[in-house]
Amino acid sequence: MTTTDLPESLIATLPGDHYTDPAIFRLEQERIFEAMWFCVARSSELARPGAFKTVDVGRESILVTRSRDNSIRAYFNVCRHRGAKLCTEESGEVKRAFQCPYHAWTYDLQGKLVAAPNLTKMPDIGRTEYGLASVAVREWLGYVWVCLAEDPPPFEQSVIADVVSRLGDVESIERYDIASLEVGKRIVYDVKANWKLIIENFMECYHCATIHPELTEVLPEFADGYAAQYYVGHGAEFGDDVQGFTVDGSEGLDRIPTVAEDQDRRYYAITVRPQVFINLVPDHVIFHRMYPVAADRTIVECDWLYLPHVVGSGKDVSRSVELFDRVNRQDFEACERCQPAMNSRLYAKGGVLVPSEHHIGEFHEWVQARLGGRPSQ
Repeated sequence: MTTTDLPESLIATLPGDHYTDPAIFRLEQERIFEAMWFCVARSSELARPGAFKTVDVGRESILVTRSRDNSIRAYFNVCRHRGAKLCTEESGEVKRAFQCPYHAWTYDLQGKLVAAPNLTKMPDIGRTEYGLASVAVREWLGYVWVCLAEDPPPFEQSVIADVVSRLGDVESIERYDIASLEVGKRIVYDVKANWKLIIENFMECYHCATIHPELTEVLPEFADGYAAQYYVGHGAEFGDDVQGFTVDGSEGLDRIPTVAEDQDRRYYAITVRPQVFINLVPDHVIFHRMYPVAADRTIVECDWLYLPHVVGSGKDVSRSVELFDRVNRQDFEACERCQPAMNSRLYAKGGVLVPSEHHIGEFHEWVQARLGGRPSQ
């Protein structure tokens, strides 16, 4: 951390090059995105055996599919023969197997090598040994999470622990029955900013009164500049005249019936490191997944999740979607406004954090601990 003679109210941020330097971004890919649990898909997108998605995790292309036994499998999207990309489509469905378009090496849904030209003349080739290279995979909250590490960190002590550190227990999020909800709307944002700027923005509310008028109308305590999500178990209360978490405070959709009484009319926000934000309100859940693609570019995929009958009946969800869509666009515009200045000589040693932002310093320390110090130049 850059240290300077600062007043007690201020602490230093990361230096500017942590948001612009390709060498630092490569180190983050290796030691954060490729080493931790990374959320890649909604389970319902892989509803049938043979359905697949390809997703970039760090520097690797990963193929995620549902097997014949209905389990989720994940593999490096690389043919074991000559290294061709096995699947070039972002999503699709195969009947029984994946076939490399280069030399037709063919793998079943369990990753086993099942066919190749002249394979019978090569009896010494192990069908499993030369099958697709698998990666660790878990399903939780109706989403698919993968980890590329040879020795993945325990899921309960990383992903679930981040949720528990925010809510106090895992039961609090399970009451929203997120796995059973359905996607009512998905919006993909292409943000021209470093992934850490987006996380830092999500972690604080010092900016809320300035750029989020709709949000502070619904959640008045956010106008004070302190992020309620960083008090364990605390949810920001809706305003007295607010009926629902909508752009105009009007009535929302059908409440999730398993949500506890003390969670009603409250908003909770959770950061699951390194790339997931979860927002909980009584009638829907907003689930963000970040895909950092460059030091100055991040794709954010955001799902609005509702009770199945709300989606199935075609109820109008636009007012609830519009509220956080506006918040997202306001936030991402702010991040894009900051990104160019990360290259400024003025920001070479970083900026400062005021008291209501001091918890961001813990995030910066976590990043630097993961990186193990600065990369060699």
